[in-house]
Amino acid sequence: MTTIRRFQAADWPEIWALLRNTFASGDTYAYAPDSTEAEIYHAWITSPAATYVACDDAGQILGTYTLKPNQPGLGGHVCNCGYVVAPAAQGQGLATAMCLHSQAQALDLGFRAMQFNLVVATNERAVRLWQHLGFAVVGRLPGAFRHPTRGFVDALVMFKTLDKRTAADPR
Repeated sequence: MTTIRRFQAADWPEIWALLRNTFASGDTYAYAPDSTEAEIYHAWITSPAATYVACDDAGQILGTYTLKPNQPGLGGHVCNCGYVVAPAAQGQGLATAMCLHSQAQALDLGFRAMQFNLVVATNERAVRLWQHLGFAVVGRLPGAFRHPTRGFVDALVMFKTLDKRTAADPR
C-alpha cells in the first residue's frame, strides 16, 4: 500500500537521489542536468507551497510531487505541480495516485485549476496519463524543449479546472 504525505526534512536524501537521476537524464524536466543540490532543494522544497512524498509500507520513497501557484497575484488561483516517480515504481499507478492526491490538496488550498506549463511532447506516457485524468492540451510550444537525443521538441501546456467532481478518479 502506498502512503502519500507531506515532505519531512529526513526525506531529503532519498528525494535528492531520485530528482538528481531524473533531472540528469534531461528528457522530461527543464532543469539543467547538472543542477546543484542547493538549486533543486530550493526549486522542489523551499519554493513550492507544499511538497509531498509517496512511500511504500516500509517507508521507502517511491515518488514525490510539488504543488505551487502557477503565477503570483491575480493568477494565483491556478496551481502547478511536478511529479517524479522512481524507476522501480513506474507503471504501477503511482503517478495517477499522486496526481489525484495533488488535485484534492489543491482544492483544499483554495486553487480552482491546475496547469502544467511544459509537458515534453515526446513524454507520451505522461501526456496520455494527464489526458486520461481530464487535462486538456491548451497550447503547443514548438521546439520549446531541448531534448538530449531528439533535439528541439515541442512542449505542451495542459490545463484542468478543479472541483470535487473533476478531481475524482475518472476510472
